Amino acid sequence: MSKGTKIPGYMQGKGRNPRGIIGDREIRYKCSLQNTILDVLRGRPGWQEVPGQNNVQQNVQANTKQQGQQSTGQPPSNTGKAGSGTTTTQGTTFGNKASFQSIPPITRNSDGDWDFYWCDREWLHQNYDTMFLYEHQKILHFRNHYELTRKNLMVKNLKRLKKQTEREQGKAEGLSFEFFPTTYELPSEYHIFVEEFKKNPGIIWIMKPAARAQGRGIFLFRRLKDITDWKKGEYQPLSDPNRDAPETYVVQRYIENPYLIGGRKFDVRVYVLVVSYNPLKVWLYRSGFARFSNTRFSLDSIEDTYVHLTNVAIQKNAPDYDPDKGCKWSTQQLRKYLSAKHGVDAVRKAYKGIDNIIIKSLQSVQKIIINDKHCFEMYGYDILFDSDLKPWLIEINASPSLTASGKEDYELKFGLLNDLLNVLDLENRLTGKEKRIGGWDLLWEDGPILADDGNMECVPNGNTTTIPNSFLGCHNDRKRQLRELYMAAQSVKKT
Repeated sequence: MSKGTKIPGYMQGKGRNPRGIIGDREIRYKCSLQNTILDVLRGRPGWQEVPGQNNVQQNVQANTKQQGQQSTGQPPSNTGKAGSGTTTTQGTTFGNKASFQSIPPITRNSDGDWDFYWCDREWLHQNYDTMFLYEHQKILHFRNHYELTRKNLMVKNLKRLKKQTEREQGKAEGLSFEFFPTTYELPSEYHIFVEEFKKNPGIIWIMKPAARAQGRGIFLFRRLKDITDWKKGEYQPLSDPNRDAPETYVVQRYIENPYLIGGRKFDVRVYVLVVSYNPLKVWLYRSGFARFSNTRFSLDSIEDTYVHLTNVAIQKNAPDYDPDKGCKWSTQQLRKYLSAKHGVDAVRKAYKGIDNIIIKSLQSVQKIIINDKHCFEMYGYDILFDSDLKPWLIEINASPSLTASGKEDYELKFGLLNDLLNVLDLENRLTGKEKRIGGWDLLWEDGPILADDGNMECVPNGNTTTIPNSFLGCHNDRKRQLRELYMAAQSVKKT
């Protein structure tokens, strides 16, 4: 292989890095999004933005799709490269931090001359297999992340791991996978679904596009005639080659007994960071939010999306939506409410179920994801509690929305992303043995991580010696913890 030959990104580079391993120099970054992550990167001491092609200035089409969105991801397409151009965007101010107001003009193309790249999925799909990545470079997304974030593939992989677990460890162990509703892919599994449908007359099912986001295309139904368009052989007749290929949907048994607060349905957004699939290394963020429907829950009107879908993109269009109040609680508010109502032990058991969902889902794709030490992934898990406080996995987002809906949302996401960069530690300021970095707690590293210390509000009697290092919804004193962490790490490195 010649010295200048490009090789796929997942093949580790052995050549000399022309810029050198990151030490005491500035860290050069690129970003293809125009929201909170760009604010974080621009405010990071010692980080310098790299102008050039595929940076934020020339990703207008991708930015338009990602602005205010969250996506479940989809496999790469052959649609060509993302659009280019320049744009000026008016920002908003939350607290003492102002989002950017305008995009500076492009001065030169220095593609590849970067240390960190928060890229969009489209760019990665088009460029990953031809990239040469140097030892120090970090990039968002694993090559085939959609194996976990596309709804039909997520369920397929979970079903496969469940069957393998039952075969190797017995049926009882397979019960640990009972956290996703009965699901079928349409149109390919239409006839199998019909058999299941007839066994359970009268129940409600929910239809979801496999690769869309923000609640688009979702609807509930009780009658088979409502989905005749998805019947295999009728939806795409073989005799009509000019018709577009049918869009893949999943059909799931609807959870008819969701946990309600104030008569309203909600789900919980949980942030998960994976820095390696081999070995599997997983971080769980303490803060997140519960998204509420704007209308009281009822099964009498299954066509009312304001009742059944909690997506902010849908709820904000409700006639009586109050933008000042919104429809969100912090995970800290939610945990305090549930603990007061059901007790600490019951809530701890429910949240342990969330940990199980996270680990089992990641293990289901551990051998499929193309592991690359240069890549990382921040997932947005959507979890629903039923009336028995059992958590259910609704979906996993590859690109959870980073656009803030208000001051508190901005502060949450700003801290979340800042702490993510602290975990990646491009500055090389940490020891690598940390179990907590800001609001991120190390949940799994080739096995469960046990807590050293925790929060009295989440741990009965302050006993942390036998519990997982998981503190979702617990007090997030990230700034104080970071100060102490960096002082301790500095002392260790000096010795």
